[in-house]
Amino acid sequence: MRKLIYICTAALGALFPALASAHEVYVLSPEQIQTGLTAAPFSELQVATSNMHQFMFWALVVVIVVTTIFFTSFWHIVEENLGGLFKKLPPYAPTISRITVGVSLLGASYFGSLFGPELPIEGTFGLLTNAVRVLLVIIGVCFIFNFYAELAALALLVLFFTEVLKHGAYMLTYTNYLGEALALAFLFRKKWAPYGFLVARVCFGTALIYASYYAKILHNDLALQVASLPLAGHPYPIAHYLGFEPHFLVLGAALIEILIGLFFIFGIEIRWTSIFLLFWLSLSLVYFGEVVWPHLILIGIPLSFICYGYDRFSLEGYFLKKHGHEPIL
Repeated sequence: MRKLIYICTAALGALFPALASAHEVYVLSPEQIQTGLTAAPFSELQVATSNMHQFMFWALVVVIVVTTIFFTSFWHIVEENLGGLFKKLPPYAPTISRITVGVSLLGASYFGSLFGPELPIEGTFGLLTNAVRVLLVIIGVCFIFNFYAELAALALLVLFFTEVLKHGAYMLTYTNYLGEALALAFLFRKKWAPYGFLVARVCFGTALIYASYYAKILHNDLALQVASLPLAGHPYPIAHYLGFEPHFLVLGAALIEILIGLFFIFGIEIRWTSIFLLFWLSLSLVYFGEVVWPHLILIGIPLSFICYGYDRFSLEGYFLKKHGHEPIL
């Protein structure tokens, strides 16, 4: 099974030369994290210029793939065969979002960390830790069973901004929770409901971009360690299996993740990008053996995007539906 994973990773790494998880801290030891945070970042511009031919080749591959998916998305045959199916899915999107956030918060309560393992509840709330853990269970249950979900969303917003006061700009990594809380609150207001998934997309994309910037640009030694050091259970680093030099792999990962974030923010190839992200996230969880609960929200939100698809606030939805097309992927 492991050999099969290596083969799949190497074969498809060309299209997504990333480390899949935006949170490298999940697979590094505390000592490695400290080293990564204090080390001077390497110059990614220099890496690009030093590998210009390889950089241009993979940039061309990305352009070809994106263009192909774009035109396939509103090809008449694809619209005819898949359009009817996808038109039935939007009503399920809010339910998937609610359950995703609810289960994620139950996991946060159980493991004693809010939003991610590096944010222990005790570090922010001190003596109120047990009360916050109970509150997370209540909020999670309310979301799952759609019971006072609007109040639960407001409570989650309070917890999020409390963490912002403690950790500042780093909480941009978890704006996916902010977006889901706002989106779920909007759904209970008829005037605001149409903006719910717009907010969710923008916040999710922002989280991906900032996480990539933080771990692959600002503190890119974190990602470099993941790319170049053998991890538990693997004789070689991931860069060896993907066939890329570690520095170039980190550069590629940063650019692709930023591109994915922008696609979500502007509403371009939403379904394809969601499927793409889910595949690599799943592969990452298997390869690295990471804790699953922090990634639940990264799995559930793309699933809700696949169901919801395109509206007038997405670029493809606005321009293609205007001309009678139903963008599929």
